[in-house]
Amino acid sequence: MKNSKLIEALNNCVAHCNYCADACLDEDNLEMMVTCIRTDRACAEICNATAALLAFDHASAKAMVEQCRAICKECAEECEKHDSQHCKDCAEACKKCAEACEAYLA
Repeated sequence: MKNSKLIEALNNCVAHCNYCADACLDEDNLEMMVTCIRTDRACAEICNATAALLAFDHASAKAMVEQCRAICKECAEECEKHDSQHCKDCAEACKKCAEACEAYLA
């Protein structure tokens, strides 16, 4: 399938962001995790929508990929502020997704 590598990276990012947001709810200092949870949710949503558009190669896919890249970078930066393994794993998935977006846009 066309764009399959990017779609795979997007879906992996969705899974990590959803897991991270949920795991953040179990952290001791929940107040400290609010931005992380919100960023995870936003990233998961845009990655999910972008994967759907790429599956049928919609005309607005490029703009969505550009937005997705930006939010993935933002999410990676936010998750890197925290010591939890789920945040580290999420940051890594977001970085790989941002790189896949870059490759698509190149």
